[in-house]
Amino acid sequence: MESASQAIFEEWSPPILLTGALILVALIYLRGWFQIRKSRSSQFPKWRLASFLLGIAVIWLAIASPLDGFADALLSAHMVEHLLLMSFVPPLLLIAWPVVPILRGLPRGFTRHIVGPLIRPRKLRQLGHWLVTPIVAWLAMNITFLAWHLPAAYDFALEHEHWHEFEHLSFLGTSIFFWWPIIRPWPSRAKGIGWFMLPYLVLADIVNTALSAFLAFCERPVYDYYLKEPNAFNIAPAVDQRVGAVIMWVIGSLVFLVPAVLITYRILQQHERPRA
Repeated sequence: MESASQAIFEEWSPPILLTGALILVALIYLRGWFQIRKSRSSQFPKWRLASFLLGIAVIWLAIASPLDGFADALLSAHMVEHLLLMSFVPPLLLIAWPVVPILRGLPRGFTRHIVGPLIRPRKLRQLGHWLVTPIVAWLAMNITFLAWHLPAAYDFALEHEHWHEFEHLSFLGTSIFFWWPIIRPWPSRAKGIGWFMLPYLVLADIVNTALSAFLAFCERPVYDYYLKEPNAFNIAPAVDQRVGAVIMWVIGSLVFLVPAVLITYRILQQHERPRA
């Protein structure tokens, strides 16, 4: 196992284009954060900056670090990669309230002549609002999640690098839609989180649990890719599949249920205040 891990590290090299793009996005946010801090320091404390930079770092860890090499060989590592992109990166980025700092961090001419005309059309803004409505965001994330875990789609993505990259992009994009109605980053309209967010999260957990349980209790390997490709780690595909399913089941459920508990507590507090 040590030689297989060593081989992955020796073959790995940081993707220059992706790494450079992530560093550029981080620098743009950092520049905008410093600018907006001059007038809204209370809204943009240091922990928002830390949250955004951590989110960028987790993206790099998931798809640009040696973890991506392990994910090609082990289903369990692939599930960790998916969890990072879908369950950790989106909340970290959205908690940082990235919209205004990124716009402020871009060169003024670029924002005025390129970004402005793109976001100014009313229909485009309506589309953006529609994509983050709870029902649309929930369906987009969960359908994408299930579709890419169908055996044919899963194997196809691993066998075709560009489609694998598109899979990662679709996971990240639809998960940002999913978490948007919960976090509602400024300058989104600030509304109290209602009870409907609880079934929103719990139903997403049921989808995750159903897929995880199927993979955990299935008596045979579901994905042919791991049967065709040589496994340098000498881990039986069925065992690797169960490990990956347990990781997705336990950590994935916590990601949905912990916010559900916090939202419940917050709502109960809001109801108690008028009585007090």
